Amino acid sequence: MAEEHSAARTAKPPQPRIPEDAVTDSCPPRPPKSYDRYDQVSYTPYPRSIPLARRHVAGLAVDWGHPALAGDAALLASELCTNALLHGCLRDRLFRVETTLTETALRIAVTDPRGERLPGTRPPHPDDQFGRGLLIVRVLAGRWAVERLTVGKTVWAELNLPKKQDA
Repeated sequence: MAEEHSAARTAKPPQPRIPEDAVTDSCPPRPPKSYDRYDQVSYTPYPRSIPLARRHVAGLAVDWGHPALAGDAALLASELCTNALLHGCLRDRLFRVETTLTETALRIAVTDPRGERLPGTRPPHPDDQFGRGLLIVRVLAGRWAVERLTVGKTVWAELNLPKKQDA
């Protein structure tokens, strides 16, 4: 057992494939300290949680005065939650969805307990049933990234708010 411990300390861990546009060694920016609205809900790691999160985030977009973003926000929440459920959840460990509204963006962030499983995009084969979630996120979001945590990770995406017209 001691030999395993020693080897683990000296061996370099394998480096995961990191998509150059999503994950870096430095953490992406957190939501600004000042925000207009904030919501946080934790969900059980079961498929029934995905439509609950999707409806909740869409409802927040409407309640917070941005009904035009509700559909895209729901789709982002669905894709991020599905990835957390399929690749980031552990049995009996919740995943969290945080929704934040600032002057310029609506942010959806999903945190799961599996920090060693970083998301990545890959070109899907036309016959693949899965593998398009992050491509959808990349197209819809103004920005998205992965934040490595001490335990787990957060994948977030932001929808740009429409620019205000001067009256």
